[in-house]
Amino acid sequence: MTDENKGKVTALIMAGKRSGVLDPLAERAGVAQKCVVPVGGMPMIERVVMNVAASPRIGEIRVVAHEPDEIAAIPSIAKLVDEGRVVFKPGAFNLVDSVFAGAEGASYPILITTADNCLWLPEDFTEFADKAIASGAGAAAALARKEDVIAADPQGQAKFYEFSDGGYSNCNAYWIGNAKALSAAEIMRGGGQFVKFPSRIAKAFGVVNLIRFFLGWGTKEKLFAQVSRRFGFTLKPLVMSHGYCAIDVDNERTFDVTEKLLVKRLATA
Repeated sequence: MTDENKGKVTALIMAGKRSGVLDPLAERAGVAQKCVVPVGGMPMIERVVMNVAASPRIGEIRVVAHEPDEIAAIPSIAKLVDEGRVVFKPGAFNLVDSVFAGAEGASYPILITTADNCLWLPEDFTEFADKAIASGAGAAAALARKEDVIAADPQGQAKFYEFSDGGYSNCNAYWIGNAKALSAAEIMRGGGQFVKFPSRIAKAFGVVNLIRFFLGWGTKEKLFAQVSRRFGFTLKPLVMSHGYCAIDVDNERTFDVTEKLLVKRLATA
């Protein structure tokens, strides 16, 4: 670790692609992978890298990618590579093993995000890191309130996690406080998207927690506490201030929503 990175958070940006599958958005844009699709006039990965780099909490930035050359050719990213701020790590066969590969030899804590989290600003990454550090959690997940997401854009998310204290959406940002807590990445072994695929909750969290989840038994804190006992370290939900943090570029619908919000942000800047 360089002196300038001491006391800072390592960022892991997941920019991989599905093996043998060309993403529809990438095909339309004429690029090899989704993460370099332009959104609001800038490749997704460039926007995320620059906003991560602008957060004062972030030190080293690791981009986990299967095809790094296309990403490294982006001038602003190439500059950060030359400065030693950004390094590339090879993506593995699946998301979880890609996280493990990206985290190998990294300094903790680690903030994990995705290359399609185009709406996060530097202050959002700072907020998440600050809240995670203050919580003392071994691992954490960023959530946004249902009402905040709808206020950002009614089409931004189709489904929400419902707890007794309200509805929430996942923000595709995670915190790994130490090497032991890296095992929390196993939660994503089935691919995540638990609202769409309930069986993945049972596999990741256990059948009892699946029942609690769908019956809305308890607050999000209570459910995360139950899951923490399963993993053997503290896993916490951290609520972001802005609903747009839960909107990423998954498909044509969310691509259009993201572009609309970026245009609106530019107009009101």
